[in-house]
Amino acid sequence: MMDHEPAARRTRARSGRLASWLVRASLGLGLTGLAALPNEALAAEPDAPDSLINRRDRRVALRLHAELGFLSVLDNRLKLGTEGTYVDLRRDMGLDTLFLFGRLSGDLDIGRRRRHSAVLLWQPLDLRSQAVASRDIRVEDAVIPADTPVDFRYGFGFWRGSWLFDFFEDDREVAIGLGLQIRNANLEYATQDGTILRSARNVGPVPLLKFRGRGYVYRGLWLGGEIDGFYAPIRYFNGGSTDVEGAIVDANARVGLSWAHGIDTFLNFRYVAGGAQGTSSDPMPYSDGFNKNWLQLFAVSLGVSLR
Repeated sequence: MMDHEPAARRTRARSGRLASWLVRASLGLGLTGLAALPNEALAAEPDAPDSLINRRDRRVALRLHAELGFLSVLDNRLKLGTEGTYVDLRRDMGLDTLFLFGRLSGDLDIGRRRRHSAVLLWQPLDLRSQAVASRDIRVEDAVIPADTPVDFRYGFGFWRGSWLFDFFEDDREVAIGLGLQIRNANLEYATQDGTILRSARNVGPVPLLKFRGRGYVYRGLWLGGEIDGFYAPIRYFNGGSTDVEGAIVDANARVGLSWAHGIDTFLNFRYVAGGAQGTSSDPMPYSDGFNKNWLQLFAVSLGVSLR
């Protein structure tokens, strides 16, 4: 059975180049004002009374953020079991449409200048589709014959906690920090006649490095960028007990407007890439524990913040 490894390597190479370009773009957007504009333009946030949720004279401030938009799967390939088929999920499992995208997050800014921030994020991701197998697909120890209707689920939601330190004390932000992501994976193939059901489930920690930047370019108009990412080639970094290669990059660029009472609205462009390859130490009874999953996602969303 062909595994399409050369194509997969080319896909990962393209993914790496695209990820590198998007990371540079996010950094550029986040720091455009910082590098090119005078301080008075960067700090030109419109004067406003206390926000709806914070007072300026307090040493602790809460910021709340919500986004809603659509998500496109640029590329997603999955292999369950050492002898399994390396499946192109866009082509073979119908992940070639747009999906609802949303996320919720909150920041707790601490200190006299509020330069320390604790960030908590919830990102649901549950992609479901129906497809007719165009070829025989081996999943773990089972083979789904060609022309079989299949219900497919790609669930990979996560929770993420982060800490950031901001180098500036004014309305500019250049912050770096650390994060920990809890993955909640549920990957499932089910034939519609009920004869075959195979799934892979996993919950585990993922360490992250984090960067965030923001600057005002003219009064209430601002640009920002954010990057979370890590590469973990060995067990001690990826939260497992076996050597599993894993990587993630979550990069966004956004443009926003600040309004009175601490309200921001923004347009956000997000790129997420990553995956894992290796053998689990606690496989399902029908599995040898091996899985290989690499993906690229792109999302566009509108958001609102209270700060």
